[in-house]
Amino acid sequence: MNKHGWLMRAGAGAALFLVFHGLSLAHGVVGKDAAFLKQSVGLQIGPFLYLGAKHMVTGYDHLLFLVGVIFFLYRLKDVVTYVTCFAVGHSVTLLAGVLSGSHFNPNIVDAIIGLSVAYKAFDNLDGFRTLFGVQPNTKLAVLGFGLVHGFGLATKLQDFHLSSTGLVANIISFNVGVELGQLIALTVVLFVMTRWRHTSGFMRHAVMANVLLMTAGFVLMGYQLAGYVTGGKV
Repeated sequence: MNKHGWLMRAGAGAALFLVFHGLSLAHGVVGKDAAFLKQSVGLQIGPFLYLGAKHMVTGYDHLLFLVGVIFFLYRLKDVVTYVTCFAVGHSVTLLAGVLSGSHFNPNIVDAIIGLSVAYKAFDNLDGFRTLFGVQPNTKLAVLGFGLVHGFGLATKLQDFHLSSTGLVANIISFNVGVELGQLIALTVVLFVMTRWRHTSGFMRHAVMANVLLMTAGFVLMGYQLAGYVTGGKV
């Protein structure tokens, strides 16, 4: 098996693993982390920092969207610009959602997050220009979907009815952790993408990779909509 073929198969396998493994875990806060949040009272900066980073690094939907966002970004300046748009979006709604007590149906929010993955992959395939003759503003789209991703993060915390004592500092710590987790994930993704881009088969396999990414997004969306229709969380 040649080098670029191996990278393509590894990338496809990783995408499928993220989707189906993530679905099996329901992308929530579980186990010891859930127990901690239920019992947490007062200022807990370190633990919330850790939980934020962990949630982003293991958040398959956020990671898939991030892969789509940077897929064809070659300049570091562009990567920073788009990732900043995403970070600003999810930071605003994460903080606002939890601190204001605003509640949203988690299935609907996560379904839109799945749609964001499919949208970005479709955009990478130049689908809007090809089929509709228009090109949406990609920065605004990333910012807008970042807002939705932030609500997705907020719904995971709202389930635990967090103590109001130290809540602001704890949620800010969680958000900082999310950004640190995003930086860790971004570093890994950029390293893999850079290596892949230097192979002769990158452009040929890029189309299939984005088709897989779009499929994963629709699978995630369908899974969450099924949960909404049946009245159960997934």
